[in-house]
Amino acid sequence: MMMKANISKFLLAGCAIAALSACGADDVASPGSGGDITINNPSPTPSPTPTPTTSTVEAAAGCPSIEVALTDSGTITGPTGTWRVCTLPAKISESTTLPKIDGLLYEMAGRVDVGDDLGATATSGEKSVTLTIQPGVILYGKAVSWLAVNRGNKIMAVGSADKPIIFTSQQNITGSNSDTSSGQWGGVVLLGRAQVTDCEATSATPGTAGCYRNTEGAAAPAYFGGVTNDDSSGELKYVQIRYSGYVLSADKELQGLTPSGVGSGTKMEYIQIHNSSDDGIEMFGGHPTLKHIVITGAEDDSLDIDTGAKAAVQYVIAVQRSDKGDSMIEGDSDNTVDSDTPRTNFRLSNFTFLANATAGNGAAIMLRGGMDASLVNGVVVAPNEPCLQLRNAKTVQTSGTDENGVPVFNSVVMQCGGSAAFIDGSGVTAAQTKTIFEAGSNNNAAFTASLTNLFINGANETAVTAFDASTLGSEFDKTTYVGAVKDANDTWYKGWTCDSATASFGSSSACTTLPTA
Repeated sequence: MMMKANISKFLLAGCAIAALSACGADDVASPGSGGDITINNPSPTPSPTPTPTTSTVEAAAGCPSIEVALTDSGTITGPTGTWRVCTLPAKISESTTLPKIDGLLYEMAGRVDVGDDLGATATSGEKSVTLTIQPGVILYGKAVSWLAVNRGNKIMAVGSADKPIIFTSQQNITGSNSDTSSGQWGGVVLLGRAQVTDCEATSATPGTAGCYRNTEGAAAPAYFGGVTNDDSSGELKYVQIRYSGYVLSADKELQGLTPSGVGSGTKMEYIQIHNSSDDGIEMFGGHPTLKHIVITGAEDDSLDIDTGAKAAVQYVIAVQRSDKGDSMIEGDSDNTVDSDTPRTNFRLSNFTFLANATAGNGAAIMLRGGMDASLVNGVVVAPNEPCLQLRNAKTVQTSGTDENGVPVFNSVVMQCGGSAAFIDGSGVTAAQTKTIFEAGSNNNAAFTASLTNLFINGANETAVTAFDASTLGSEFDKTTYVGAVKDANDTWYKGWTCDSATASFGSSSACTTLPTA
């Protein structure tokens, strides 16, 4: 309950200061701990979590005949009723569509590959496979199962606001999990042909076709990397990924979503990652672009970026659970040689972070390894720890190959705990970090949050002058507000997400249950 007390102190202080401004009431697998993240405001009254539907499912008569052979694995019963189980083959070897059929689930009994690895560069006549998933389809994983979309192949998982596609665990079907469950299956891994560094072959030159990496912990090769920076691994839209993060090998867990060497042609938007036992999303190299992202309950970092990724991300709500979590952002450029190129460049706009960690990296945002970063239009609430740490002298260097200078912050406001907003990192002092942060426009490291319904901007957030995010690149919208959610009329997160004790989005079902239609 310490977190509630801390946040209440922050907000009560803000009300005293802003009474006239309408104030309302080191690495992967390093989870932290703490108390609740709940921002309590007397007005407006939070929307109640919808009561789960009481209708039950009747199992479909059998599995559909589609392009690949499905195994009819009988039925599975849980609180939502009885479902037909159709098990996917270990490899999707033909372009295939998974249809939405009432009373039917698709099972991943182990690793499921979409196509073969077609290598770092396209070749004439190569056999590319596309897995298409219709709106409303539910897929679940058992134990070490995970979905690998191999280089040269695609996934087209395009749901809708009222019928999201759900990737989840077997325990979610049987009703044996809870709001603190995690790590019950692997996750979704996209393997692309864009540039990476930290090459698997030590003789390879980073950023070339000969530089590839293997998915962390994968027993059999799951390679990614190449030179096609506009490569497409397909599209994920209106997708939930629940209870993921299974350990593949010592200290190597899958995330909810792992874009690995994916190109800018890959579309990823309206995605919720819920209760990953490792990171919510970890981006390894490539040129990933993501919009409208919700991350709830990640037990390590909410966003992790590494190995030369040139990432563009806009509109992120990230909320840690009351008992787990490390940094909201852990950024790096290369695991071993921070002078290699391409150098990670993380561009992020319109984010609302509700942090809970008191251990692990030791700061809500940690950037290191010589990476570049531009963080704009952000709201960070971290009542139990410092907000920002920069590490390694090369992270704050102003010149070099593929170098954009020191990290940049504009219109970022932070409400921090611990002994200070900024802390020392290896090679970079807290004072240096403070100077870099304050060099940007409209930043405030002594901010008092007035968020309502946990993540919706209140009066204090609305008063912050926004930065023109469109200047970061064509991937970004120009917005007139900081944070992920402008006001109560801004409901991009609603309908396609699931609710939990961590965060309620006013959605149609709880994360611990399933939609029945």
